[in-house]
Amino acid sequence: MQMISNPSKTRRSLPLWAWSLLSLLLIVLIWYIATDLLKLYPPYQLPSPQMVAGEFYYGFFGAAPDGQLGNAVLGSLRRVALGYLIAVALGGVVGIILSLSETLRFTVGGWLTAVQSVPSIAFVPLAILWFGLNEKAVFFVVILEGFIPIALAVSSSLRNVPPNLVTAGRTLGARGLALYTRVLLPASVPSLTTALRTSWSFSWRALIGAELLTANPGLGQILEVGRNVANMSLVLVAIIIVGVVGGLFDALIRSFETRVRKNYGLEVVK
Repeated sequence: MQMISNPSKTRRSLPLWAWSLLSLLLIVLIWYIATDLLKLYPPYQLPSPQMVAGEFYYGFFGAAPDGQLGNAVLGSLRRVALGYLIAVALGGVVGIILSLSETLRFTVGGWLTAVQSVPSIAFVPLAILWFGLNEKAVFFVVILEGFIPIALAVSSSLRNVPPNLVTAGRTLGARGLALYTRVLLPASVPSLTTALRTSWSFSWRALIGAELLTANPGLGQILEVGRNVANMSLVLVAIIIVGVVGGLFDALIRSFETRVRKNYGLEVVK
């Protein structure tokens, strides 16, 4: 007779963070072999890990004006934080308004869906012509890209609340604004946390694209400077920072989303 193994006694695999670390080390090893040992590409096309690490150190700790990566990161985070908060607030209000009318959902919601399909970089020339080469143009693009996912998600979530919850709320006396604050919005929280993560991704990518073409110190401008002076190491450093910062904030929002879903009984607590 075949014995069924006890899952609690089976050998546990490596944690996810360990697999991520191993994959990172493998990528760096392949990168080192390709650039330092095999020399498949010249340094101006693909610099070695040592060159990128040196550029990273010089960018953060070098003498001014070269050691400006820290200021660039802080500038980008400040812009995306403010733009993201405005986008979430604006998207929430617009989403509630859309949920009140089928006509609005079909017309305004349809236009918002169409605008969402346009890459954020396409709005940068429009923003520059309207606001000039300044932070207003960056904020416009970030807010535009961030608020649409929130608005559509809020509208859809409110409309998809189970009717029995709405009926129960009205039976208990919830009417008008109280129905939204005590029944509809709390029931929509799991879906809205997912929308928050989506909105962050849109806002972060829009920010980098806008900074590429505007005169604002930030990670996007670091990429543009690296391209102008043919400094591939600086370009790679900026790309790595963009990916790391974006990934960290996405993981933070994802952990919040997971906790909310567990509290609502939508995921198994491990």
